[in-house]
Amino acid sequence: MKKVAVIAIGGNAILQEGQRGTVEEQFANVLQSCEPIIDLLSEGYNVVLTHGNGPQVGNNLLRVERASDIVPPIPLDVCGAETQGSLGYIIQQSLYNRMRERGIKRNIATVITQVVVDKGDPAFHNPTKPIGPFYTREKAEEMAREKRAVFREDSGRGYRRVVPSPKPVEIVEKEAIKKLLAEDFLIIAVGGGGIPVIREGGTLRGVEAVIDKDHASALLALEIDADYLIVLTGVPQVAINYGKENQRFLKSMTAAEAKEHLAAGQFPAGSMGPKIEAALRFVEKGEGAAIITSIDRLKEALQGETGTRIIKGG
Repeated sequence: MKKVAVIAIGGNAILQEGQRGTVEEQFANVLQSCEPIIDLLSEGYNVVLTHGNGPQVGNNLLRVERASDIVPPIPLDVCGAETQGSLGYIIQQSLYNRMRERGIKRNIATVITQVVVDKGDPAFHNPTKPIGPFYTREKAEEMAREKRAVFREDSGRGYRRVVPSPKPVEIVEKEAIKKLLAEDFLIIAVGGGGIPVIREGGTLRGVEAVIDKDHASALLALEIDADYLIVLTGVPQVAINYGKENQRFLKSMTAAEAKEHLAAGQFPAGSMGPKIEAALRFVEKGEGAAIITSIDRLKEALQGETGTRIIKGG
């Protein structure tokens, strides 16, 4: 059977810093990221792609705010669903066109994915994930009163809305994804961490939250018994003492070593931390390996030539 790789592509693969975020820019960026993924298909892997959607959701929320006196507003979970669809379209069309140019035939499908979170998750009492545009203090206080939302100062650039970021506990559409994999589909799923929903009796209900994309990708990889969780970022390898004279890149880590480095503060919460935590979740609960690398070194990382591989170990 083909080996299954869940590949979490970073936001810079879709929208780069300094860009306006036009559809044309996003198509161009995704096209540049297609080749390494298609190479893996040619090598005989089955692939499930996941992706971020932070800038796109922020833009959607801004549109909602600006048009609030013309059309009804939409909640955050629906914004997430909309961007799953639009970004899935951009990614799957780009891959289709590039594969056609290379003479590769493969069915592609985007699965709009709901991800269950625990309504008792402590994150709901401590919102920390910033979303949307920056506001002045006065505007943030006004919106906080009107919308009952929480706003916090962000890096000296103004005030942003913050929402809960609960841990994912279940992929609702996992069986559909498994069946598509069995039919040799290239699948795009869990966009932006998935649409956060809670269970109430036998029903599902969307909630105002954002799930970390890498944590949701790790859960998906576990639930479909993937062989690899590959988290793509801006650097080819993970380093300790990053940016210092004694910086050292790591070719591999056991789960125990990764935990030690994490506890020592080597992987900050705002950068590499969530990726390491997601890798640990997959490695400790599953039977596969996690790899962290950059998209241009994807093939070499799977061959063990670069990247940082995290294994169960001791």
